[in-house]
Amino acid sequence: MDAVEEVKNRLSIEDVISEYVQLKRAGRNWKGLSPFTNEKTPSFTVSPEKQIWHDFSSGKGGDMFTFVQEMEGLDFRGSLELLARRAGVDLDQFQSRRQGGPNKEKLYEISELAAKFYQTQFSKSTLALEYVFKKREFTKETALAWRLGYAPNTGKALVEFLKKQGYKEADIKLAGLTNRYGGDMFRERLMIPLADPQGRIVGFTARQLAENDNGPKYINTPSTPLYDKSRHVYGLHLAKETIRKQKYVVLAEGNLDVIMSHQAGVKNVVATAGTALTEPHLKALGRFTGDIRLCFDADRAGMEATERAIPIASKTKVNLSVISIPSGKDPDELIKQDVQAWQEIIQKPQYALDWLMERYQNVLDISTAEGKRRYSDVLLPVVKSLSDVVEQDHYLNVISKATGTSVEALKTKMEHGSKLEQNKPLRRPKTEVKKVEQSSAERTKLEDHFLSLMLLHKDLRTYMRLLRADMFSREESGEMFAFLETHPDYAGAQDKEATDLRPLKEYSKILGLQYEELYQGLEYTELHYEAARLQARLVETFVKTKKQQLATELTNADDATTQKLLAEARELDVLLKQTTGGA
Repeated sequence: MDAVEEVKNRLSIEDVISEYVQLKRAGRNWKGLSPFTNEKTPSFTVSPEKQIWHDFSSGKGGDMFTFVQEMEGLDFRGSLELLARRAGVDLDQFQSRRQGGPNKEKLYEISELAAKFYQTQFSKSTLALEYVFKKREFTKETALAWRLGYAPNTGKALVEFLKKQGYKEADIKLAGLTNRYGGDMFRERLMIPLADPQGRIVGFTARQLAENDNGPKYINTPSTPLYDKSRHVYGLHLAKETIRKQKYVVLAEGNLDVIMSHQAGVKNVVATAGTALTEPHLKALGRFTGDIRLCFDADRAGMEATERAIPIASKTKVNLSVISIPSGKDPDELIKQDVQAWQEIIQKPQYALDWLMERYQNVLDISTAEGKRRYSDVLLPVVKSLSDVVEQDHYLNVISKATGTSVEALKTKMEHGSKLEQNKPLRRPKTEVKKVEQSSAERTKLEDHFLSLMLLHKDLRTYMRLLRADMFSREESGEMFAFLETHPDYAGAQDKEATDLRPLKEYSKILGLQYEELYQGLEYTELHYEAARLQARLVETFVKTKKQQLATELTNADDATTQKLLAEARELDVLLKQTTGGA
């Protein structure tokens, strides 16, 4: 996989574009107002399925990289670097790979060997054994299942071990296992391997063991080509089957909470790296269930993280609820004290919005005007994001009753906020986007619409007969016409000739999107009428443009040249007459 594909896998095109354009769901696609024209009706379309966008008002289109190029005034390399930073992709690693350097498979091998090394050291460490079996009360079976290990307090024990296995220091560093001096990254710590959903080791969380250690309690593998903490869900490889069966997942805060819950028989529990819950986390879990139950610690950080997760959950269309543990305990403490209480409490989650309302009723004086304002400021944006109008109405009534405010006043504030949000400028381009010249935009649309019909309906290709590739204004549209002209029986991606279309892959996707938006569902006779109309318009446009060029050339032409130019003009007139009546 190259850097471009890696960025596309990590970012969704609708999220990238929504930083610039206000998008709304429209069936399978998203729509918004064109950032390139002053249109009043949304015709800017984004297809997550095809990973492309198209602006019907200006004729522009492409993938996420071409969009950023347009908006930021960058070349392709600049847009790749910008999006790679946002996706957490290190472009240097891909450059190294092209030069014969490390690849992901090698990093998986190194990470696996490191896990085995740490497991061997664990069996020799009294400090680690006492912490795991006595203090944390894990069983031997649990330690083996989760592959717990120990990093010895030596300078380069792991590095030397891996070098003896034939791996280079540069590869070991790339796997996130060395410090800046070339020594071991982790020392005198409990090692908790981090695995991807397939069970392959991608990194480690290291828990402090020495009481006199002034360092952080937990440290993680830094970002590597294998590990990205904003996307990694701990324990998913061992929890996913139970999640599917139980149809819900509990999202805890700590890795050791997850391990203890699995030991207690509750195995649909996973964790994030601390409280930094992200949209990719929820999307990863959403592949297994839409019922996600948060169980973060009851401290301030845990409470604030839960609050931040609510709008993210609304955006990703998952059902988010909250598990509140009494007495401020964390899951590990509760499980040790009363396993049955843990099993019961996760069966009684509180819907996230109800939890949020209850929380703010406890911290705000909603009998005052200031309290009502702050209370509604927090809750109304969340209510507005709900996709179900019945649910919206329910919560508006609940807020109305709690604050003694009319539903009409709340609706007015919610709608007013919506208008402000729509009018609020999104992230502005660093360079001013040039407005598309009207005639050029119209010609681009004309060509694209015609080619979308030709590409998707081979029996309409008789309407190509009066046209030539050089009559199209852009290179890609001319190349598409030439392809269809030389492959008149081309029938789509399954066709053996599809390989010849690879250079125009993105453009063919855009044409497919245009067909879906404009022509899908039209009857056969209507498609023929539209093809004939577009053919005539293309000829008219070409003739008009060509005659303007001829008129300019005639100004200073000698007699011989004049006769030649007039002959060309007569040929154009003949071509124009041939469009009368269609194909």
